[in-house]
Amino acid sequence: MNEIYLDNSATTRPSEAVLRIMEKTLREDFGNPSSMHRKGVEAEQYVRDARKILSRILKVSEGEIYFTSGGTEGNNWAIIGGAMAQRRAGNRIITTEMEHPAVAEPFAFLEKQGFEVVKIPVDKNGVLDLAAFREALTEDTVLVSAMYVNNEIGAVVPVEELSALIRQKAPKAYFHVDAIQAFGKYRIYPRTAGIDLLSVSAHKFHGPKGVGFLYIRDGVRTLPLIYGGGQQGGMRSGTENVPGIAGLGAAAEEAYTDFEEKVSHLYALKERLRDGLSAMDHVTVHGLPGREGAPHIVNAAFPGVGAEVLLHALEDRGILISAGSACSTHKRAASPTLSAIRAPKKEAESSVRFSFSEENTFEEVDETLKALGELLPVLRRYRAR
Repeated sequence: MNEIYLDNSATTRPSEAVLRIMEKTLREDFGNPSSMHRKGVEAEQYVRDARKILSRILKVSEGEIYFTSGGTEGNNWAIIGGAMAQRRAGNRIITTEMEHPAVAEPFAFLEKQGFEVVKIPVDKNGVLDLAAFREALTEDTVLVSAMYVNNEIGAVVPVEELSALIRQKAPKAYFHVDAIQAFGKYRIYPRTAGIDLLSVSAHKFHGPKGVGFLYIRDGVRTLPLIYGGGQQGGMRSGTENVPGIAGLGAAAEEAYTDFEEKVSHLYALKERLRDGLSAMDHVTVHGLPGREGAPHIVNAAFPGVGAEVLLHALEDRGILISAGSACSTHKRAASPTLSAIRAPKKEAESSVRFSFSEENTFEEVDETLKALGELLPVLRRYRAR
């Protein structure tokens, strides 16, 4: 049975180039980048090379890139470190109702520390209420955080519009963007977009797990979360994960090679799946079609069939999907995104996510639609009994 992997928003397969450079750093160039001998210098060069690649892609300076253990650390550092550093300037922090737990939980922590938290609502497609956002911005707002691409339904936040409003109404506020689902799918230029802090995770674009980076614009003050040996200018202590960082650099380089071609392929896969699902009875496709939404995510509800039941039925056919966010799959609580878009309970309980990488094919989409067409009547009959 050929496996069809459609859970790329959870994680992606590391590319061959990533595996090669990581093996080399593990087998041969294994030095500590803080060591002064040859092995240390060799290891440090991998870190420098990755920083050069990322700064070139984002069009920022190398000194604005800090390596982390991934998206969760990057989000925590940007939000908690940024808000705490700004505390004397104000007490209001703003986010949206449909954020990933790696953003929502740091906000909950800060609320317990006395910050005023404002959450901006979204409509049924996950589109942010710009009027409510404009209204929420005040002179004592010190941090705004928003997810560039929602990880469950692929809703896209108008980053530049938000940035312009922040500069106009809350000029002291830092603007943090969780770009974990967006990097590699969009060209992101933090300086022209008005982004102060940007978090990214390597394993979402064919890099290794356990590594990412945080862009911190020059002049932005953040408090470190990790103290120790003073690596990365004392901002993020701890021996750098050289194999991970090298893999991250290689994956980023590949992600933006033949970029337009890859993204066009993702959009074509997305629309083929959306069209097929929309043609089925009793199926609701969430989010926006075409380029209004992200290129790689399709979320659909199949009322009458539990999400986990459908997930395992497709798994038996060799088709791997997700029942919501991979980071909250094992929790019984309702999805924050489906709650934010006010999805009815029957939809929320039956929603699954399909997510693509450039490795996926039209044949895989067609096979998935065929399997769904065969499985859904059977599963619904079984549920009805």
